[in-house]
Amino acid sequence: MTLPLESARRPVTFRGGGFAPRRLPAVSIAALCLLVLAWQALSSLGWVDAVFLPSPWAILQVLWNLLASGALWNHMAVSLTRLAVGWTAGTVTGVLVGVALGLYSTARSIGVPLVSALITIPKVALLPLFIVWFGIGEGSKIMIISFGVCFPTIISTYGAVDNVSKSLIRMAQSFEVSSAGIVRKVVLPAALPGILSGFRVSVSIGIILLVTAEMIGSNEGIGAFILAAGNLYQVDRLLAGVVLLCGLGLTLSSVITWAEKRWLDWR
Repeated sequence: MTLPLESARRPVTFRGGGFAPRRLPAVSIAALCLLVLAWQALSSLGWVDAVFLPSPWAILQVLWNLLASGALWNHMAVSLTRLAVGWTAGTVTGVLVGVALGLYSTARSIGVPLVSALITIPKVALLPLFIVWFGIGEGSKIMIISFGVCFPTIISTYGAVDNVSKSLIRMAQSFEVSSAGIVRKVVLPAALPGILSGFRVSVSIGIILLVTAEMIGSNEGIGAFILAAGNLYQVDRLLAGVVLLCGLGLTLSSVITWAEKRWLDWR
């Protein structure tokens, strides 16, 4: 059976594109604005009791007063310093241990059971022990953040390294590339997407542990600010602290997204 000439020349639709999700910043901003506007409308109409859930405008006023008084910068500076030091220490340790577990049999045999046992321990439960070991000052706060960040980083790095194509490693070995060169030029670039994905999880854990640590034996920091507001039933100040944490999380997530675009453009 011969097809008509027009049907024979009709272009074939390409159906192999698969799922290709894209980021739509305008949609994200619009959804957030709609949520805030709906919240403000419910508060303005009196459908939401301001004692239990202040309006966005009231929270914005609290943030503005904190900014004008300088208290906002003091709390943010203290919290960011603790988070930066603790997260960096835990991440560097986690990446080094994760690479070792992914590459060396002895390290894997010793480390995997140990990590599997320790990662299940709620890190918040260890905070009193860390206070006994490192004191109630900065040491215990930084160490609990570092300890909590380290284990998810180990797991994500170990999994990413273990999933690197063995064909790529064998090819590099056939060209007599040194072991250090293989790790630097083959293993780490191939494992970087998984490692950066693990950073998103570890940042969230770091913020949670930061707030928890600051609620115990600290007069400065976002966690201490939220605790003081809660003790005085100042819900607007409490929610202002929560907004600061949300902003911090979004900022750090944006930094990781930028790093992915910058370092993984070869994909």
